[in-house]
Amino acid sequence: MEELTYMFLLATHNIAAVACVAGPYYMARITTARSRYEKRIIYDMDRLMEDVITSQPPICWAALIALVATGFSFPAVHYLFHGAFKGMTTLGWVSLGMKLAAVAGMVTIIYWGTFVFNPKLKELFARFNSVEHPDPKLEGEFFTLRARRRFWCERCWNLGLVVLITSAILRWS
Repeated sequence: MEELTYMFLLATHNIAAVACVAGPYYMARITTARSRYEKRIIYDMDRLMEDVITSQPPICWAALIALVATGFSFPAVHYLFHGAFKGMTTLGWVSLGMKLAAVAGMVTIIYWGTFVFNPKLKELFARFNSVEHPDPKLEGEFFTLRARRRFWCERCWNLGLVVLITSAILRWS
């Protein structure tokens, strides 16, 4: 029963990790691809991009909650079946510290994306339409903020890699 419980938790944890890490990766890729075009609003393209990008944070939040819940369940399952927590090597403790720090960084970035960048970008984009050319100042502000969001998406992706690598180390430490 322990193995079955652990396999279920690990599968859930891995699916949540993919969902959480894929978001920043693809958000950074799509905005990098868009930045190759001129720095002016192409309304239909930019509307689609903003719709896709702003739908990602709720998925990331759900994945992070699942990751934390399943992550803390691993030692609980070991304790339940063995009456003690599993010992870890020094490498394991270092990996756990790195993983938790990376998760904290990801939470901070996702918070800023959800509650700072996306609302500001949504407010700016609401001033644009497909008929009129937008005010160059607003357009510049929009692309500057979008570039900052891309920068932080890339950092979130990097932190996600740290989480994935340290997770593999933790499995065997």
